[in-house]
Amino acid sequence: MWRTMVPEGGAVVACDGPDIVGMALFLDLRLTVPGGAVLPMAGVSWVVVAPTHRRRGVLTAMFVELHRRMGEASYPIAGLEASEDGIYARFGYGPATIQQSLSVDRRAAKFHADAPDPGGVRLVRPQDHRREFEDVYERWRLRTPGGLHTPSELWDEVMADRAESRGGGTAFLALLHADGFAMYRVHGGERKSVQITKVAAVTSDAHAALWRVLLGMDLMSTVDVATHHAEPLPYLLTNPRVVRQTGSEDGLWLRIRDIAAVLEARTYEADLSAVLDVSDGVLGGGGRFSLEISDGRARCTPTDAEPDVELSLSVLGSLYLGVHRASSFATAHRLRCNDSGLLRRLDAAFISTVPAELGYGF
Repeated sequence: MWRTMVPEGGAVVACDGPDIVGMALFLDLRLTVPGGAVLPMAGVSWVVVAPTHRRRGVLTAMFVELHRRMGEASYPIAGLEASEDGIYARFGYGPATIQQSLSVDRRAAKFHADAPDPGGVRLVRPQDHRREFEDVYERWRLRTPGGLHTPSELWDEVMADRAESRGGGTAFLALLHADGFAMYRVHGGERKSVQITKVAAVTSDAHAALWRVLLGMDLMSTVDVATHHAEPLPYLLTNPRVVRQTGSEDGLWLRIRDIAAVLEARTYEADLSAVLDVSDGVLGGGGRFSLEISDGRARCTPTDAEPDVELSLSVLGSLYLGVHRASSFATAHRLRCNDSGLLRRLDAAFISTVPAELGYGF
């Protein structure tokens, strides 16, 4: 299935004589950015170096070649999921989404009197309603920063629901609403838990309706989900402490290849005028750019003017989807700006009213 998503020339291998000692590839993906624009994205995956050839420059050589090919194919942005967080910042990638793991004490969860109760949820076999799932997901990913187009081959794999992919849980169960869905498995013996693999809700009513059913399942002790950093579920409940965060980690990492085009593609929440000096050591991107934002749209052009803000390409990638704040990077001395007012305007401009989350893992 993944092989069908690798474009021609999208994989490289490193050899030492007759031995293959490393490989890396990129997938042909489509990424939604704040405001709903969709960018071609090279999704880096299957990166490995043989343990016999660590720290010999194999990874750097593969990445230089892989990103050269991305340039030839005119990808404006690249993304990856990092198996180890200390590797990819030096190649200009920055963590751009946060995924938090939540565990809900189902038996103690009670909905607030003001929480909507719109109904309209059905319990279905996903394979019997594939078209509806595809339609909801497509609407969800086109409004969600970090959303990814799902080709038919990937839907084939999801709907195949192979036994080896169940992790000891049941076959897929699913809830379907006109504007949302939840796919899940049941795990455990005496203390059963609902393990949600995907929730996609296009409206707040669909979100509330799905969670009312998920938290109304008798005999289940907990409902567990991996979701975005701004999940509103606790606000629906009278006792938000029953929603316990069990983990938090980075999700999608971004490297902006065409800075002007990518910054102009998204929308913004505040006006801004600044000169950005963007550094990129290993792969040689970056540059100095004038960024003018007015009425939600940006104009970004190369310039020789004195910079107002200095940052790495990795930090710019982290800011792009609106999850991380420029002021936080400034506090950590990873972004330099001597104007506190400009720093506040950077924070205000780059936020996203729709929380970013990775569409699916790759």
